[in-house]
Amino acid sequence: MSDLAVSYKAVLDNALNLSPLDRASLIERLFESFGDMERQGLDAEWASEVEDRLEAHKRGEMKSKPANEVFRAIE
Repeated sequence: MSDLAVSYKAVLDNALNLSPLDRASLIERLFESFGDMERQGLDAEWASEVEDRLEAHKRGEMKSKPANEVFRAIE
């Protein structure tokens, strides 16, 4: 296994041990590292994903939880 692969695995293992809020912050920082053009593409993909999930929820294909439950689980 190359040094880069070992590094990647170590970073991933450490990241997975972060709190949900810290993982979300890390994801945001990684997205920011792509720069404006790449970020616009990622934002467009996420917007499409959100729309797809919202429509699936409206069709009854996805369940939801109250926000206070979600935030309590994150903390």
